[in-house]
Amino acid sequence: MNVAPDGGASAKHHILTVLVENKPGVLTRVAGLFARRGFNIYSLAVAPTEDDRFSRITIVVDVESAPLEQIIKQLDKLINVVKIDELAPGEAVERELLLATVAAPPEVRGQVIELVGVFEGRILSVGWRELTVSLEGSPSKLDDFEELIGNYGIVALQRTGRVALPKLERRTPDIEDPPG
Repeated sequence: MNVAPDGGASAKHHILTVLVENKPGVLTRVAGLFARRGFNIYSLAVAPTEDDRFSRITIVVDVESAPLEQIIKQLDKLINVVKIDELAPGEAVERELLLATVAAPPEVRGQVIELVGVFEGRILSVGWRELTVSLEGSPSKLDDFEELIGNYGIVALQRTGRVALPKLERRTPDIEDPPG
C-alpha cells in the first residue's frame, strides 16, 4: 500500500475528481477508457452530486502506468465529462468506508468491541459468534484497523474506495465587508 504520511494518496497515486453528466453509460465509458489505454485504476467511487444532473467520479490513478497529463487529456475527450480536477497528494481531504464481519466468539468479543471503539467505529449487527462493524476514515486508518482486526478472523470485508474533495483554503480573504 502506498500511503503518504498524512494518510492520503502517495506520490505514485493521484486523485482525480471528474464531474460528469448523470446519464446511463457514462461510468462504463470512463472505465472503458482506462481499460483500453492500459491505465491502472487504484480506487474508484461514484455518486450523484448536490445537483441531480451531475455525478462526481473519484478516481485514484496509478501515475506509473501512464503520465497523469495523458490520463486527463483522454478523460477530457469524453462527451459527458464536464470538469476534471486533480487533487495532488496532501491537497485533498480523503475518506473511505469499511464494512466488515469479524469472528467474535464470547471469549474475545470484548477485545473486538474495544478495538472497534479505539478506531471510532460502530457495531452494526451482532450475531452469536460474529459482529458486523463499520469504520470511516483515511485510507491509512482503515488499513491499520484491517491489519489488527485480521488477528480475530475476518469473515467478510468491503471497502468503498476513496472519496475526496480539495482541502479548504485557510487564509483570510482580502475583503472589506464579511459575508452575511
